This record gives sequence, C-alpha cells and structure tokens, in this order.
Amino acid sequence: MTAPVRVLVVDDDPLVRAALTMVFGGTEDLVVVGEATDGDEVADAVEAGAPDVVLMDIRMPRLDGLSATERLRARRGGPEVIVLTTFDGDAEVLRALRVGASGFLVKDTPPAAIVDAVRRVAGGEPMLSPTVTRQLMAHVSGQPGPGPTRDDRRSPAVAALDRLSEREHEVALAVGRGLSNAQIGAELFMSVATVKAHVSRLLAKLDVDNRVQIALLVHDAGLG
Repeated sequence: MTAPVRVLVVDDDPLVRAALTMVFGGTEDLVVVGEATDGDEVADAVEAGAPDVVLMDIRMPRLDGLSATERLRARRGGPEVIVLTTFDGDAEVLRALRVGASGFLVKDTPPAAIVDAVRRVAGGEPMLSPTVTRQLMAHVSGQPGPGPTRDDRRSPAVAALDRLSEREHEVALAVGRGLSNAQIGAELFMSVATVKAHVSRLLAKLDVDNRVQIALLVHDAGLG
C-alpha cells in the first residue's frame, strides 16, 4: 500500500484547525501529523511530524504565514505549502506563491476540494485551475503593495522564457494556463512522461521551485 500523505495544519484559529483535521480524518490516504498555532512553531512541527504538505494560514500574531513559508521553502527537501486565505482580503497571496507555496485554498473551500488539492500538490500536480489562476492573478496583481512591480519583473521574465526551446516554451505557456500534465500532453500531442520531463527541465532552467512559479513567470512576461 502507498503511505498516506502527511499533513501539517498551521492556523491560529482552533476552529479552523479542528475543521481541517476532521476533513482529513474522513480519508484513508491523508493523515494529520501535527498542528501549529503560529508561524514560529512551524519549523519544530515539521521536524516532529515530517509532513508532505503544510496548510499555512497567512495571518498569525507572531510570525506570519508568508515568512514561515519562505523559511520552509528555503530548506532542501522541505514540504510543499498550500496557503490558506480569505482571498478578498489577502493581497499578499501572490507573494506567497513567489516564495515557493504550491498554491492556495480559500478557507470556505468545500471539504472534497480541500482533499483533492492536497492530493494533487503531494503528487506534484498543479492545484490551480485556469479559472482560479486568472482570478488570483487579476485580483492580487492589481493590488498595490511592497516589492517589484509587474513592469520591473517583465524584462527578467521575458529573458528567462527566451532561453527555452520552442517546445519548452509551449509547455511553459500551458503550465501558465493551469493545465495538468495529462491536459498538456493531449493538447501538444505528447505522452504524460514526456510532459513531466519537460516540466522538470523548466524548473531547472528557470530556477524555480514549482509549477506555480512557472505560471507566475509566464504572467510577469505578459504571456498569461
């Protein structure tokens, strides 16, 4: 049997933690291996529970989820991170994705969709559908905030994508649209194994951690 996906839940709201733990308790292939109530507890919780996926709240009183995510993703072999957000108030979701989060979940997401998202991220698949990707990009990139503007990011993004082969460029654009490996293969007439190989090369060539960051480069270059 395949080992269950190990999940760490990080949120300062005990009701949210209890609800998520209950959701995963109803599955056979996902197991909660720990909880943390603040970002400054995450490192110890990861050491203790060795999770595959961390569900990370953004707003916590001592260390916010963005800083905690950045620290986690800077560690070699660290777990994947899915950001928990209220969406309409969290203009920093895009920053979370840039520092290495694998995606995001709105806190009122239906339980079945939460389970599906965790499974997909643990399996290396994107969890942002094309509709959600466009909605997230449009919502967050239109908000003022600290850090480089899209104009500042455009030139380096274009330069990075220009280093790709024609086929790699096609795959990058498809990833930027939120397509899965199977969907990319069907659209570009490639096997899923070939798509996976292209995505692996993209991660290395573009020096990014995950598929979401490929999508962000495509977005920054004005191609998404």
